Amino acid sequence: MKYAAPTTIDEARALLADDADAIVFAGATDVVPQMRGGRPEPSMLIDLKNIDRLMSVSLEGDTWLVGAAAPSSALTANAELAADFPGVTEAAGLIGSDQIQNRSSLGGNLCNASPAADSVPALVVNDAVAVIAGAGGERRVPVADVVTGPGQTSLAHDEIVACFELTRPAARTSDAYLRLIPRTEMDIAVVGAGVRLTLDGDGTVSAATVALGAVAPTVVRVPAAEAALAGSRLDDAALAAAAAAASDACNPIDDKRGTINYRRQVAGVLTRRAAGIAADRIRTTNGQNGAS
Repeated sequence: MKYAAPTTIDEARALLADDADAIVFAGATDVVPQMRGGRPEPSMLIDLKNIDRLMSVSLEGDTWLVGAAAPSSALTANAELAADFPGVTEAAGLIGSDQIQNRSSLGGNLCNASPAADSVPALVVNDAVAVIAGAGGERRVPVADVVTGPGQTSLAHDEIVACFELTRPAARTSDAYLRLIPRTEMDIAVVGAGVRLTLDGDGTVSAATVALGAVAPTVVRVPAAEAALAGSRLDDAALAAAAAAASDACNPIDDKRGTINYRRQVAGVLTRRAAGIAADRIRTTNGQNGAS
């Protein structure tokens, strides 16, 4: 097995194009355990962490550009990013231990294509876009459309996620991400729930987005839960309706981490709690975070 550390996207792409058995990695926090677990070794491992664009985090106008290989620790330490997208940085901070977060990345978490990936529901509710570099140039794809199934993505072999685009939220908008795990840390989500809300001046929800992880082959948007929250003032009836819709949207499996019924119940509970946290953040900051 060979190792390569290209310094440009074009160099990385060329290495992939020349070798059908080569793979890229943006931290190796997934690929190394997978190989130790019996996954066939690739002919070449291509390390993306020497490509400046993939490692940078910057705000250009009203758009955050988050490099696909930027370590989770760089995101959680970025106070401006966390103020705009607390749910995204929370999710990034849940990927493994402190040591792992110095290597793990949003790009790796997405392209590993685990149904339980923590960062993906948080990215989806914030309408994140993946900028994908390929032979024909770059294309922009909603994060929700990148993963097509467990371990599968819509990327061609020689395509690379360069960065994520996150448009700064409007005033009085915030998000939250919650997950349930069997242990207190360093475990895989039984269920994950991301919620983003926008509140009017009187506290009425003018917009809501809900996405669930670990309850289906890919992250699930829950329009019925969004509709239950929109137009409400987050009263008990609206929250209960959103929770019920989240439970109904699940298509989970039974495994050692949770049964189907348990996951459905937890999905509703986490959706309700995440909505409350997102709303509290808006009230606490008086709607000052985000773009005007």
